[in-house]
Amino acid sequence: MIDLHTHTLLSDGELLPSELARRAESKGYKVIAFTDHVDFSNVENVISSLVRVSERLNRNLRIKTIPGVEITHVNPIDIPVIVQIAKNMGAKLIIVHGETIVEPVAKGTNRKALESEIDILAHPGILSEEDAKIAAEKGIYVEISARKGHSLSNGHIVRLWYEYGFPLILNTDAHSSEDLIDDEFARRIIISSGVKVADVNTIIQNSYILAKSKLDIGFEI
Repeated sequence: MIDLHTHTLLSDGELLPSELARRAESKGYKVIAFTDHVDFSNVENVISSLVRVSERLNRNLRIKTIPGVEITHVNPIDIPVIVQIAKNMGAKLIIVHGETIVEPVAKGTNRKALESEIDILAHPGILSEEDAKIAAEKGIYVEISARKGHSLSNGHIVRLWYEYGFPLILNTDAHSSEDLIDDEFARRIIISSGVKVADVNTIIQNSYILAKSKLDIGFEI
């Protein structure tokens, strides 16, 4: 299992990065990305902490960790600016908190995120067809979510995936170790979202492809 969207107590998660990584490792995870919520108030401190701890964890654990961010509730016009700050600080995975239907995310966030140099648009809610085309053209991953509430639009995202072909990825948006899932449950979520059984492995493989592109060290599947 690979999870590229999790949170630690550096934002609103429950665990230190080290504990989340160890608990994920004990459940059989191969790779986990720390993607704590950031805006202009904390982006530098969060990334410097995650880069530092990830370097240490990757020396000592079997699981591999990726330092990243989830840019959250930032005004759409400022998204390209904070994306560049995050990259300059050493974030290897850039997620933007999309227009989920269960939070008052500013309209236009999805579009401005997709126009920026990001890796994943998280839980984008009712993604427009035009935005789906942009994601496909730029190869930006669009997330279906295992998280309560955010998962309500998974079926809509899968329908657009079949039509436009952007890379689709499943993440947990974990805030605690109880949010982590195993491969069997991941497959059940993917199928329940409307993905045909024959296509499930494509979604799972996308996690490996993205994770490998972000790691300086190898890992075994």
